Amino acid sequence: MAGAQWDVLDWRRQVAELYRYVRATPDAALAHRVWVSGRDRLLRTHPASPVPAAARASYPGAVVAPYDPAYRFVVQVRPGDGPARREVATGTDGVVPFERVGVVQLPGLGSLDVWWLAGYGGGIFLPLRDDTSGHGTYGGGRYLLDTAKGADLGGGPEALVVDLNFAYQPSCAYDEAWACPLPAAGNTLGVPVPVGELNAEG
Repeated sequence: MAGAQWDVLDWRRQVAELYRYVRATPDAALAHRVWVSGRDRLLRTHPASPVPAAARASYPGAVVAPYDPAYRFVVQVRPGDGPARREVATGTDGVVPFERVGVVQLPGLGSLDVWWLAGYGGGIFLPLRDDTSGHGTYGGGRYLLDTAKGADLGGGPEALVVDLNFAYQPSCAYDEAWACPLPAAGNTLGVPVPVGELNAEG
């Protein structure tokens, strides 16, 4: 178990470094290409990868749409309609509490709740489900921001970077042994989001 814990630590360090590059690179399309290749390397080779160990050597890499700047937003986090709290039961982490810290409006797409992981260390969490979920993308939805795990595109409450090209499928999309907090109604868009990681098959 101790070895696995160190593997998870190294995974998180490498993910954080990958997103540090993304935040520091003015060319978002270039940053996206590096992100795609970096994620593929981690998924294929890292001992903490959610891809089952027996499938890693033949894993072809994630299917990710080409970068589309129309799906990049820098938006204000506005107050939500009253306080909200979610307590998500997971098989691996027990009950994971989230508190809504606001809402972002994505022009032409809709709004998404922004959550704070109300456990030790905390972190911003922004999942999404859209009209591609269940056909073309994982049915449970995708993650965009999970800063506790290093997935941080930058910005703050006045100008949060919400770039849907970096939407990725959670660990449970690769292996049912993982239990992931998934988007609820406030994180569901009624339109397709055809960018980001499109499926986890293969």
